[in-house]
Amino acid sequence: MVGVFIAGGMAALFMLAMKVSNLSTSTETGGYEVTAKFQNVSGLKVRSAVMASGVTVGRVTQISYDPKSYDAVVTMHIGDKYKTFPSDTSASILTSGLLGEKYVGLEPGGDETVLKNGDTIQITQSAIILEQMIGQLLYSKASEGKSSDGGAGK
Repeated sequence: MVGVFIAGGMAALFMLAMKVSNLSTSTETGGYEVTAKFQNVSGLKVRSAVMASGVTVGRVTQISYDPKSYDAVVTMHIGDKYKTFPSDTSASILTSGLLGEKYVGLEPGGDETVLKNGDTIQITQSAIILEQMIGQLLYSKASEGKSSDGGAGK
């Protein structure tokens, strides 16, 4: 009985690890692929989720670099059930959860035509880099302090 209990626990840990790392063996057949260019994809990985309204609609299949535009090109596989994204859909790299897992968030537009296999999403927003935001905040606070008191201490 102890052996069965330990084997069950190991199986549960394995399933949890697969779920957390997005390495699950289930792959959806059908669907279509679209691409989007981002200036920065910091933390985004192949097999990261593609979500719309909190629902996973696909996965990132490839991340490459375009030496002509100096942008990262993200290829996404969208499930066959989600064929109705308008062609003016926007894509953003967002953060989910406590561990800071990145995913691509899709925001549907209002166009009558829909995305097809091989289309490129034109409206994108890159990942927000926490270190840059903190640096900008510190720089702005430092310059505020110098200008408000004329450089002298309070």
